[in-house]
Amino acid sequence: MRLIHTHTVRFTGAALAAIPLALGALTAQSSAQDASPSPTGTFGPGCSALSQKADTAKDKVVDAAAAYPQLSQLVSAAVRAHLTDTLNDKPAVTVFAPNNEAFKSLTASQLSSLLDNEGQLKKVLTYHVVDKQIKPDQLSDGSFTTLEGGKLSTSGSGTDFKVNGKANIVCGNIKAANATIYVVDSVLQPPS
Repeated sequence: MRLIHTHTVRFTGAALAAIPLALGALTAQSSAQDASPSPTGTFGPGCSALSQKADTAKDKVVDAAAAYPQLSQLVSAAVRAHLTDTLNDKPAVTVFAPNNEAFKSLTASQLSSLLDNEGQLKKVLTYHVVDKQIKPDQLSDGSFTTLEGGKLSTSGSGTDFKVNGKANIVCGNIKAANATIYVVDSVLQPPS
């Protein structure tokens, strides 16, 4: 009788030990199948290279962008298009901000044509702005109407996102007093 009791205890103990192991494996499989979580702070491969003059969380969006030397072309273009007050006065916007490299990728004639035509410049720049703040968890499969009136889309996961399927978000979720800024590596063109 004692022999049977010992085997029963060993079997029961082994079975009880196996249950948490099996449940742990199911949990790991379940987590592996879930989408990767969205970042909560700034993210992207270009954030470490994005030098900043000061903390921008209390600055309006154009002033915040001006704190980043890599966004000087965008800030200059916004001033030229007379958009500074328009953007700074908005209560909550998202700016997909082309960095200086994005402007350099335009040909000299494209850039000159854009900067010399205030109406076209305003149209292109307002296509980079959405009239609400977009959180990182909204980027994986997003479609947004811009201030220009056209639609832009976002896609991706984790910390790897694209705008309109081609512009990479190189540094995202930068906070300003009235905005969230996502730095992109291309100048986006509004739909014709």
